[in-house]
Amino acid sequence: MSGSARPPNPRVLMREMFDAAIASAQPAKCIPAHLPAPPRGRLIVIGAGKASAAMARAVEQHWPGPLSGLVVTRYGYAVPCERIDIIEAGHPVPDAAGHRAAQRMLELVRQLRADDLVLCLISGGGSSLLPLPAAGLTLELKQTISRALLSSGAAVREMNCVRRHLSAIKGGRLAAACHPARVLTLLISDVPGDRPIDIASGPTVADPTTCADALHILRRYAIDVPDAVRELLESGRGESVKPGDPRLIGAEARIVATPQMALEAAAAVARAAGVTAHILGDAIEGEARDVGTVLAGIALQVAERSQPFAAPCVLLSGGETTVTVRGKGRGGRNVEYLLSLAVALDGHPRIHALAGDTDGVDGQEEIAGACVAPDTLARAWGCGLRPKEMLADNDAHSLFMRLGDSVITGPTLTNVNDFRAIFIAGDLIAGDAS
Repeated sequence: MSGSARPPNPRVLMREMFDAAIASAQPAKCIPAHLPAPPRGRLIVIGAGKASAAMARAVEQHWPGPLSGLVVTRYGYAVPCERIDIIEAGHPVPDAAGHRAAQRMLELVRQLRADDLVLCLISGGGSSLLPLPAAGLTLELKQTISRALLSSGAAVREMNCVRRHLSAIKGGRLAAACHPARVLTLLISDVPGDRPIDIASGPTVADPTTCADALHILRRYAIDVPDAVRELLESGRGESVKPGDPRLIGAEARIVATPQMALEAAAAVARAAGVTAHILGDAIEGEARDVGTVLAGIALQVAERSQPFAAPCVLLSGGETTVTVRGKGRGGRNVEYLLSLAVALDGHPRIHALAGDTDGVDGQEEIAGACVAPDTLARAWGCGLRPKEMLADNDAHSLFMRLGDSVITGPTLTNVNDFRAIFIAGDLIAGDAS
């Protein structure tokens, strides 16, 4: 940025970057180029996830021939389709609507022929939206396990390993049910590492993990395992579809949008504003408050030492942190990260931040995330709030809502995981140190 250029407003710039990240992963943009040639037989469209309805609409708008199908998405994320049924269900805790949708989906793909094509549209959130329990389990048991995992601090790959082995549809089972039809899965990735098996717990891809792995995870996080769940895992009855299974021959998976692509779109916005952008990583994991402390340390080093980068600049990162809920608050990994960051920055006059989930929902709140400014702590104290105590109580959402600093997008119709931006100004921006 030249010395004569007016410094950008940090909050405005970071919000523009967040919006660009979301826009880069819109199904209307990333689905059409990956549509296959029409099959000799029927085209059946199925799918699950927060972006699945928008993905289905993109298919309908660009498919030249007949099709039919069913996808399930989160409440509030449906979009109108003419030939594909759209079902809404519960997320992040599964419900009966998702259970019924999963049953219908399996019925829809049975009795297909070899010249038929199943186009499966998968995005983040599909694990909760296809909650069909394995034989001997109930939806209530799966709900109990889901709630325990969500508050345990388990990483997404660990939660999905458990889900695959308690399911009648995940872990490759949906693709196996489509045999002998060809299966093409288009995925919008919301997971660190972009592994298809971890996106919606991999309903159409082979699973190398085992029942023993799932049982170890439940024990690792001291989750109370009901007898029916323990018996399923210990007996091996919950084993998923493994690599080399002949029912998955010809099944293909393509990732059409990723967190890295979203970060690159955000970086382009920063460069257009004359600000250098540095992508620190697209798969950063760990406890949200720990990530906040670490990234605050990096930001302070930039601001005070011009290492490893010189200000002005913006530090971008993605991935999926976790929150081990020990307090009475509402959690939310992005806001917990931000409050931890703010505490560690201690009101540094040149550092601002924004973090949000690209699906528009942080934790169980209809709020994407929040913003931090140099005066965040001072304004909180002025309102009678105690930031460190609220962080300990997992109650960051309440703090940012009280300050009017929540970031609310509404349903974004996509999901490429968390977005984090830290803006480090080269000079004080008028009004920021007040």
